[in-house]
Amino acid sequence: MIIVTGSILAREDTFDDVLRSCIEHVERSRKEPGCISHDVHVDCQNPMRLFFFERWEDEAALRTHFAVEGSKAFVKSLKGRIVETSGTNIYRTEAIPR
Repeated sequence: MIIVTGSILAREDTFDDVLRSCIEHVERSRKEPGCISHDVHVDCQNPMRLFFFERWEDEAALRTHFAVEGSKAFVKSLKGRIVETSGTNIYRTEAIPR
């Protein structure tokens, strides 16, 4: 499994639009083949920061996700509407039996 994390800091005057775009991106991404989960959360310490947590079946599914026109358009739509981004962090994982 592949885990992807990242965060963005929205400008206060664009937060509602950015959040709406993030939710649309998450809902679209959840329908893609190989998506196990795709979520966005509001940071409780800084409500302008949005945190993404994604799980993908494998690297091929993630690469396909990044190549989807909707994903590219989402990233482009953030320009000028956010203050900063943490970038994308990608991890290859395996489950640990309990």
